[in-house]
Amino acid sequence: MANSLLERDAMVLAGIGKLRTYPLTIRNARGNRLIEEDGREVLDLSGAAGAALLGYGHPAVIDATQRGLTECASASDMFGASESAVALAERLLEIVPEATDHKVWFGHSGSDANDTAMRAITAATGRKRFLSFYGAYHGGVSGSMSVSSHPSQQHSLPRAGLVQIPYANPYRPISGDDAAKSVFDYLDFLFTCGCPPDDIGALFIEPLQSDGGMLVPPPGFLKELTERCRRHGILIVSDEVKVGLGRPGHWHCYQAEEFAPDVVTFGKGLGSGVPISAIVAPCHVMDFQEAFALITTTGNAVSTCVAHAVLDTIENEDLIANAQARGEQIKAGLRDLQERHALIGDVRGRGLAIGFELIRDRETKEPATSEAAKVVLRGYQLGVVFTYVGMFSNVPELTPPLTLSEAEADEAVQLIGQAISDVEQGKVSDEEVAAFAGW
Repeated sequence: MANSLLERDAMVLAGIGKLRTYPLTIRNARGNRLIEEDGREVLDLSGAAGAALLGYGHPAVIDATQRGLTECASASDMFGASESAVALAERLLEIVPEATDHKVWFGHSGSDANDTAMRAITAATGRKRFLSFYGAYHGGVSGSMSVSSHPSQQHSLPRAGLVQIPYANPYRPISGDDAAKSVFDYLDFLFTCGCPPDDIGALFIEPLQSDGGMLVPPPGFLKELTERCRRHGILIVSDEVKVGLGRPGHWHCYQAEEFAPDVVTFGKGLGSGVPISAIVAPCHVMDFQEAFALITTTGNAVSTCVAHAVLDTIENEDLIANAQARGEQIKAGLRDLQERHALIGDVRGRGLAIGFELIRDRETKEPATSEAAKVVLRGYQLGVVFTYVGMFSNVPELTPPLTLSEAEADEAVQLIGQAISDVEQGKVSDEEVAAFAGW
């Protein structure tokens, strides 16, 4: 008979364990730490893949949840006007400065937000093709997967007519030294010979491509790309699900890249663990009758009250500035480690969305895939949890809660450094890491 939490989990939950990169159990959590089944505490640098924006047990989230339950937890905005939903929509329109003639749609996850945005744009524009990036991850339902291109989703066919281009990666340009120019040349070729741009409804952008490798594009790349698309009436969708809402040291990640989207999608951190997503899009898209998507419990009082609390807390605790400061602190620490460890090829990120690419050779930049898995597992053993991403699964990713303290950031760098040293010294075997292949 199974007794441990991991044994019980393996018997009843389908497929989830195959995505895990360490044998973590979670009995409880507080602040920025997870408490395991045996009482051990570990520092969370993943933040539940960015969803735990305020950490765990934040008083504002607890109070808002109780308030939502008191209001009417089973209701939604489908059947009548709700104060908390309407006020949240008004607030999202205020913090998206590009929203001049826009409306808001609520869902439960970034996956359904991107799926709905795709279907609404198709219906409203009559254009059936989309443009996205290789390595993109826009969600895990059929529609949002169809405009993605992450290696973990190769089992799912892309949307018919999807056009994909490389994400400009300064560390690994596809040709030459100018990562942006090579992408623009490829796009010009596609528009001329491969796909009439007037057939494309929208370009889906991650302003920082997270699951593709925590890629920060070259300065001006996304601004020029969006300008090229706009000449052909192509709408611009900024997927802020994982990298927005204060995490990049700005309200929105697209602000760091200085381009203006037509459509913005939110998820994950908007509820700090409570399911809620949102689309902010022009009225001509959102009011198109055949475009809307119905989900019975969207806009419910618990989710919307918590989202208000998240936005309040970002402002009241100055978490955008904290994300910027802690992010710079961690990146500086990682760059110090890079000088001592040849395994670290590149350090990149914005605010508290950080990646460090592991390589076996600095000349060839051969991806250190197995080493990344070992560093992540060893980090867990030492008391810090994070995961890895990237087209070669060789980029450890840090997306901790925005409430991370200066002392915790120092602790994080110290433990990561110890994990790298231990892996270099052969303290994690191939057999030990084999059960945690992740994605």
